Amino acid sequence: MKREILQTLDGSTTIHLTDWNESYHSKHGAIQEAYHVFIKNGLSLFQKKSISILEIGLGTALNTFITFLESKKALKTIDYVGVEAFPISAQEVLQMNYISELNAEKERTIFELMHQSNWDEKISIAPNFTLTKRKQFFNEISDENQYDLIYFDAFGFRVQPELWSTEIFEKMYKALKVNGVLVTYAARGVVKRSMIEVGFTVEKLAGPPGKREMFRATKL
Repeated sequence: MKREILQTLDGSTTIHLTDWNESYHSKHGAIQEAYHVFIKNGLSLFQKKSISILEIGLGTALNTFITFLESKKALKTIDYVGVEAFPISAQEVLQMNYISELNAEKERTIFELMHQSNWDEKISIAPNFTLTKRKQFFNEISDENQYDLIYFDAFGFRVQPELWSTEIFEKMYKALKVNGVLVTYAARGVVKRSMIEVGFTVEKLAGPPGKREMFRATKL
């Protein structure tokens, strides 16, 4: 599948799959979307100092890197697991401009380590941040009661509806601890119905720039 690097409206880059007309991030702003969906409406809800996070769709590691930066500010300890079936190439990593756009030159080695570290191996990125990259398909996830927060950042329903199925959300529900939260940029009615069917309580929130709404689901 043909891939190209695009600059989104906030200046940050993303990968665009031309055959699908689908991008890894919002064309209205990759960094803005990450902060709005996953930090503002996800990570910021947790006041406790130790948090476990599962990311569905590690991709360019933008969400991972921003979460690391935020964990330093808030003095949080984070155990981060990112699942990705099709890792991006080393050449594509070099074309992501997140370090400059986030004014995070001092953390360049951290971003590089996130991509260069071995798959399926838990590593200490920093004293307060561990990362496990798991190369697997989403339907292979079998964790139970492990995570406080899930970043659900799969490709959109339009191109991969199977990733937004009741089967997948049942796995997400099982993976979360009680009172755990799942946040996603999606806001389709069919997605909400699948979430509710497996037991989630679903909120519709204001979406990131360029998108009217998004979902946050809680395991009560």
